[in-house]
Amino acid sequence: MPPTPDAAQAPSVGPDRGRADACPGALRLHPAEDGHLARLRLPGGQLTTRQLLAVADAADALGDGGIEITSRGNAQLRGLAVTCAADLAERLRTVGLLPSDTHERVRNIVASPLAGIDGRGAGGAELDTWIRELDEALCAAPWSAALSGKFLFALDDGRGDVAALNADVTLIAVGDGRALLRLGRARRATAVDAPVPAALDAARRFHDLAAGRAWHPREIQHELPEGTVPLPPFAGEQPVLGQVGDGLSVGLRFGRATSAQWRLLADTLPAGRTARLTPWRGAVLPGADPARLPHLADAGFRTAPGGPWEGVTACTGLPGCAKSLADVRAQAVRAHTDVPAEGLPVHWSGCARRCGHPAGRWVDVLATAAGHRVTVDGTVRDTEENQTAEAVAEARNAQWRRPK
Repeated sequence: MPPTPDAAQAPSVGPDRGRADACPGALRLHPAEDGHLARLRLPGGQLTTRQLLAVADAADALGDGGIEITSRGNAQLRGLAVTCAADLAERLRTVGLLPSDTHERVRNIVASPLAGIDGRGAGGAELDTWIRELDEALCAAPWSAALSGKFLFALDDGRGDVAALNADVTLIAVGDGRALLRLGRARRATAVDAPVPAALDAARRFHDLAAGRAWHPREIQHELPEGTVPLPPFAGEQPVLGQVGDGLSVGLRFGRATSAQWRLLADTLPAGRTARLTPWRGAVLPGADPARLPHLADAGFRTAPGGPWEGVTACTGLPGCAKSLADVRAQAVRAHTDVPAEGLPVHWSGCARRCGHPAGRWVDVLATAAGHRVTVDGTVRDTEENQTAEAVAEARNAQWRRPK
């Protein structure tokens, strides 16, 4: 179903864009089986202590008391009443989380979450500035309001983590304030001296060229300039859990936190620092005291690598999504508990949309009427539910060969 518009929402921009693009936002609440859903765009995944607390308060007062981290480092509230849209908007405006009503759904910017923290990357000191400048430029450009709510910018500090997400427009820092500009899944990039204007101009060129017939550059990749600088394969390495450089990295099962866990993040974050939600549904807390790790672990955060939940994700599934054929999160719990995680990431999907699946190579577990369909590298096995755990373990450990 398309999201339900609210009176506070600005008119849609562009022909039929409001109906064709059903991506939820903070002003456009999306109806789900467990109430309405709001998605809060957080450029770079960044949240101050005040903003963390405001989101937790909104979850308690207006929703089901939980907060979800998305695969783009954004935050979602569920279980909302459609009548709460104005209240939610005012709460977000008060803490600076809704700088533009007309552009709130296009503020999709992921960034390397460990930039400037662990000493790696070529542009750690620059990314915060790029995030702020790109967000401000997006909100100031009237044409950008017509971009899809799924259009994604990625700002990589040079380590190749978020570059591996194959965003629509990617900047890869190379040092001295310069970057490589990549469009979609192009194998070559363009060296740019003014990264943020170049990224915005690339989005504008796509917008003008697409003219309502495509939502992503990959749909018309052959019509876009590829650049001249060859790109290496990107590792896509996510932050290791625990202490990392000058900060802490924690994870959450399925990216879902209670409001109490969210407040603990705010309490752990040092004054004047900004938390960074990651595209891997975790959080990085710059400058946080390593002595707080046991408290975070006791509260249910993942604070060390390994364990059964390494690389395991799932869509909402039943009962939250009417399109789902199963409660895939409960099924994933039964399949992965007490089983060491090795090999490929695995994503459980309740329907063929496969919402929130990871980038790159992964094990696809799709709910069916009879059980699950497990796919990796083009090899498919249909299983009954009680056979799925074994099939997933085999697939993760690369015991299924890639087709030649």
